Amino acid sequence: MATPRVSIQTADFDVAAEIAALRAQDPGVGAVCSFIGTVRDRNDGSAVSAMELEHYPGMTEKAIEGMIDEAFARFDIRGVRVIHRVGALQVQDQIVLVVVTSSHRGTSFQACEFLMDYLKTQAPFWKKERTPDGERWVDARVADDAALERWGIASRNS
Repeated sequence: MATPRVSIQTADFDVAAEIAALRAQDPGVGAVCSFIGTVRDRNDGSAVSAMELEHYPGMTEKAIEGMIDEAFARFDIRGVRVIHRVGALQVQDQIVLVVVTSSHRGTSFQACEFLMDYLKTQAPFWKKERTPDGERWVDARVADDAALERWGIASRNS
């Protein structure tokens, strides 16, 4: 059975195992680019002790599948794997993994960055941080919208 392109899960992930599964049985892979996002201890000048991510099951996976389809249309890539965690997460926990394979490194780098910019701004996730002043929902950032615009995609966050 083929590895799915998208997984939304509460469980942590094994980066090496995910990369190995994506590369398996594809001798044309000459490059693998990955991005791992983690929970950091500060955001917008405040300490962060934990985070909680929520999503709409079914809708989230469909949106990310569409983003992956767009990456395949734009870049000469061979494979993509996206894992995004939801639920309660602690500082230093892994949140997201994007892995892209291609024949050559340039397209892997570009497609990985494209997917992260797209995910950061358009994937239907809601993030709540725990700070010393209480819990707060995290809004989309102007810098994230600008990153998406460089790919010719208008943000829906305005």
